[in-house]
This record gives sequence, structure tokens and C-alpha cells, in this order.
Amino acid sequence: MTTQRRRTLSRDAILDAALGLADEGGLGAVTMRRLASRLGVEAMSLYNHVSGKADLLDGIASRVFESIAAPDAALPWDERVRALIGGCYEAMRAHPAVVQALVAEAANPRSAGALSVIDQILGALFEAGLDERAAARGYRSLLGLVETADPAVPALPDSERPEPIADWFVRVVTPAGLPNLYRALPSLMAADCVADFGTELDLLIQGLRASAPNSRR
Repeated sequence: MTTQRRRTLSRDAILDAALGLADEGGLGAVTMRRLASRLGVEAMSLYNHVSGKADLLDGIASRVFESIAAPDAALPWDERVRALIGGCYEAMRAHPAVVQALVAEAANPRSAGALSVIDQILGALFEAGLDERAAARGYRSLLGLVETADPAVPALPDSERPEPIADWFVRVVTPAGLPNLYRALPSLMAADCVADFGTELDLLIQGLRASAPNSRR
């Protein structure tokens, strides 16, 4: 390894490269060997900056959270929540492998910048008048919406099914046997998770606002 490479190798450079690998090939692509090859260094040199795969995954999760812009602290609590969760959704959409790692509890954002985002969300909920338990419940609900609105794990291709899933629903769901599902099925099949995210977030914030003692009426 050259002197120049020793000088430029850093934890930030390693995490950025690891995030790139995850974006390109999923979590399975994030290995010390591939990462070292991407950076042009020996794999052992990485351990001067990261302790292993778990530290890498925590680090790339932190990078994604750190990319979320902080809203104006003077905004009302519900507008700050909308901005933070909207920013979180856009960041997660750009890095679906990180969503997969978070859902599987294989990664946790631990950097100061990442924890600051979580702190701001909880601070907005406390400002609304929620107690600790209600704020924690609201936070989990908001993050759950982000993690499930745009699935990170690809669906099984229809070519691997004996019958395309849409065709199966159309065949099995009848107005006589399942009248409510039959009525809603066309809309369910046409749903766009990305387009619907804003509406779902509004509904969740409305629920938080209704239960918040300090909410604007």
C-alpha cells in the first residue's frame, strides 16, 4: 500500500465505499474483501478504522440518517415531524439495502449525527405534549411507515410462481365469497406505495395531533 493510500484511507471513505457496494449489490455484497478491492487496499488495513461487518452496517445506516436535513427549529412540531420523516423516507428509498438491514436489526445508526435525527423527532413529539411512552410509540409508528412504505426486499418474480399473483387474486376473490376485498381489489392492485406515502404520513400525523395535549386546534 502506498503512502498516499495510507493517508486517504479513513472511516468515512470506508463507509462511503461500503454504502456504494450495498446500493449496487445488496447487503451480501458488503464484505471486507470486496471493500478492500474497491478502495485499493489490503483487507487487514480496514480494521484500523472499522471493527468488522457489524460496525460497517451500523456505519452505513448512520451515513443514511446523517443525510437527513434538519428542519427549522421554529416550525410547529407537526411540520418538523413531516419534514424529518419525509427526509428519512427519501434517504431510505435511495438506499434500500440499509432498510433491509434496519428491519432485520442487523444495523443500528449510532453516530452523533444519526442520533441527532432521532432526537429531533422525539423532541417534536415531546413538544406536542406526548409523554415518554406515547412519544416512543409515535416514533416507532413513524419509522415503521418509512420502512414498510417502499419494500427493500424484492418480491419473488412472477416467472417463479405457478401463476402470477395478480391473476390468482382476480380468480380467487369473488363478490359472493369476499365482497369487501373484491370491491377494493382494483385499487389495492393499482396502489403506488411511493405516491401514497404522503397520504399515509398525513393520516399518522393527524392521529398524533389528535392525541397531543399541546396540539394546535
